[in-house]
Amino acid sequence: MRGEDSIAGLRRTLWNALSLNSNFYEKTPYTARTKRIALTIVILAAVSRVFGSAVILLINRTELSVLLLALWIDALALVGGYYFWTFTIFKIGQWLKPGHVSYGELLVPIGFAYAPQVLNFLTLIPLLGEGIERILAVWSLLSVIVAVRQGLDLKTRWAVLIGFAGWPLIQIAIGFVKVIKQLLPQWL
Repeated sequence: MRGEDSIAGLRRTLWNALSLNSNFYEKTPYTARTKRIALTIVILAAVSRVFGSAVILLINRTELSVLLLALWIDALALVGGYYFWTFTIFKIGQWLKPGHVSYGELLVPIGFAYAPQVLNFLTLIPLLGEGIERILAVWSLLSVIVAVRQGLDLKTRWAVLIGFAGWPLIQIAIGFVKVIKQLLPQWL
């Protein structure tokens, strides 16, 4: 029964985060349970990215060692991006509203904002993958803006600026990861 409650809670959280429900971000308490759900969403997003990449790499008959290394890099990049983006938001938030929230408290709403990335496996659709990836990136940015607006109790324009502070760096890092994955077979 407890597992069903957890799955139902995760589904509700995903739905609220995907629908950019600002009340959800406002009213969600910072607890051990919400921290677990946020981290689960980030892990599911990493698994989704890895799954999509794995299918593409397998279709291209990538050597096993290269495949595993590429997938490991993909997962680490997504999780690292989550922590980096949260840290960026935290630092700017500290500058605007010192002592308002802790870094740990921001990990929850930003983790929820990663919900669109759970659909990252869809990027394996031929001819649509790049477009889907861009849509998911913008959707995540919008989710982060809502999370920042509610989590730091800021006006929307400040939340947009804060959300945009780390987003371009995350997108550049994703581009570098793609280049590295393409060059791995030549290096190994």
